Amino acid sequence: MALPPTEYMSGRLLSKILVLILFTKQAASDDHDFTYNGFQSANLSLKGSAQVFSNGLLQLTEMSKTKKGYAFHPTPLRLKHSSDGSVLSFATTFVFAMVGEYPDVSSNGLTFVLSPSKDLPYAAASQYLGLFNATNLGNESNHLVAVELDNNRTPEFDDIDNNHVGIDVNSLTSVNASPASYFSDQIGGFQNVRLLGGERRQLWIEYDGAEARLDVTLSPLGVPRPRVPLLSSVVNVSKIILDHTYVGFSASTGVIPTCHYVLGWSFKVNGQARALDLSQLPSFPRTGPREKPKILSVGLPAIGLTILLLTIWGVVFLLRRRFKYAELIEDWEAGYGAHRISYKELFLATKGFKASELLGIGGFGRVYKGTLSSSRADVAVKKVRRESSQGLREFIAEVVSIGRLRHRNIVNLLGYCRRRGELLLVYEYMQHGSLDNLLFDQPSSMLSWEQRLLIIKGIAAAVFYLHEGWEQVIVHRDIKSSNVLLDVEFNGRLGDFGLSRLYDHGDHPRTTRVVGTLGYIAPELARTSKASTSTDVFAFGVFLLEVACGRRPIEPRADSMKLTLLEWVLECWRMGAILEAVDPNLNYDYVAEEVEMVLKLGLLCCNCVPAARPPMRQVMQFLDGDAPLPALSPEDVSEGVIALWKDEGFDQFVVSYPSLDKLYCSLRLLQLQITGYS
Repeated sequence: MALPPTEYMSGRLLSKILVLILFTKQAASDDHDFTYNGFQSANLSLKGSAQVFSNGLLQLTEMSKTKKGYAFHPTPLRLKHSSDGSVLSFATTFVFAMVGEYPDVSSNGLTFVLSPSKDLPYAAASQYLGLFNATNLGNESNHLVAVELDNNRTPEFDDIDNNHVGIDVNSLTSVNASPASYFSDQIGGFQNVRLLGGERRQLWIEYDGAEARLDVTLSPLGVPRPRVPLLSSVVNVSKIILDHTYVGFSASTGVIPTCHYVLGWSFKVNGQARALDLSQLPSFPRTGPREKPKILSVGLPAIGLTILLLTIWGVVFLLRRRFKYAELIEDWEAGYGAHRISYKELFLATKGFKASELLGIGGFGRVYKGTLSSSRADVAVKKVRRESSQGLREFIAEVVSIGRLRHRNIVNLLGYCRRRGELLLVYEYMQHGSLDNLLFDQPSSMLSWEQRLLIIKGIAAAVFYLHEGWEQVIVHRDIKSSNVLLDVEFNGRLGDFGLSRLYDHGDHPRTTRVVGTLGYIAPELARTSKASTSTDVFAFGVFLLEVACGRRPIEPRADSMKLTLLEWVLECWRMGAILEAVDPNLNYDYVAEEVEMVLKLGLLCCNCVPAARPPMRQVMQFLDGDAPLPALSPEDVSEGVIALWKDEGFDQFVVSYPSLDKLYCSLRLLQLQITGYS
């Protein structure tokens, strides 16, 4: 008997609803349990430089600098119980490989990450593994849990070495980390493995929701899974991630071109991730040098003679070419971190050091713009003058210091080269050149006050890092506006470490020569010849006044009142009008309280008494508003000048200057004294 129309329609509707429920349940199950032996058919969400090759290989970053790439499962997973908010157990395993342009130089790495979003547009592509930037590190609002495979030791994040695995929560300062290694039953302990170098590795990550324990296990591909995990930490993921979370990978290259690959991936909620079929995993491109075909021997005498003549000609040509691009390598270079770049590549990058590529001429040489053929990256190449008797010493100091520094406000040294009579340093190219050009030489494109204050804070952070944040104390000895470079976003970067000196924390510097630039040299240098962090603070104080006033430290053509910048700012303060010293090109478009604080802080840093100068840690607190400037008057800043000179036997010189109560008379005395040292 046929069903009534109403009952028939109800039956069809019920069937459709049941099919939809079953389909949704099956889709949800697929989302929470998937395995990819290669990614040909995977519907991954790819961002940045990530791509899947035709053979199923997932490449997160290409062989280029400052790139980032992401690959996420396309739909978010519900990893929390709806009842109490606790996180379900889950497990994942994947096979990866990393290939750097320079196999022996550390670079950035990749992460497996639980993220509230599959697009992290705010993340920087430099030293943050594609997850964060300088402003959101450590924020609980990130809701990120990651396992990092890091090839770069960054002291800012307390990294243990340049080849480690770490567990990260909302920050790159790992809650637990260990050198990359795996447990071997043969030796009864952990055996180290390299993450970078093109070798395939497998990683297992397991989270026990009941115990809130995260285990991480690493091994070379083909080695059975070790029975002891590399890392095991209690991480309450339920308090970190959101109800719906994306799972996937992120990677970044920083300044060292690197390719990051994932060959296979398995993931499962509430169970063991299925094993990958290693025989089905795709291969990745060959990165080493290709074998050249062997020259076949020819029996005919005429052909043999021709080959012989061509060989002789080729040897002569190669010898001449090798002499043209010959380099000098000595034993001391083996221990330094910065990698060498061939002279040939630098010669071609700068078009033979052509005059049209010249960026500027500094105190120790010429600087050229170039483009490296290997990475297509723009660089700045500094050639230290041959006639400089200090050239080699300055060159070595710069290689030793900046070659191993990593800070967002310090110009990165990418490499170097040496020939007979020529010293070359290769830096990141700073698109907007040096700060002094925008302060003094291009009034039509002046920096705003907001930009200037940001530059000041950036350089303060860099100097603080040199004095206290690195493994040794670095005294820069030449802080000034012309040694501050601006990147594409007008961020200030401190450069030119040719005069820098290093010593251990708690030790004392041993320099015995007065070096630096007149106008920035602290008074005590003429007496002791000892550079210190305090003399750097003096130079930083002059730098503060330069940026705020738009004037050089010494203006020989100015009237007597404005001859020296320090004296002019102090006199304005005496008259109760310190803001009259501010750069007129700002057209009063600034926050008066901020400018006044910077001017007074500059004078405080330039105090003639070294002990009265604040350390850079305190300077940063003043600039960030975490601590107020001490109540000061012009007399407080300059009252120690005469007493200081009398203690040093300068009485007769004091009598000859009727304006000794002005702070910058000390600089005039210093100029006379330095003549005997230079």
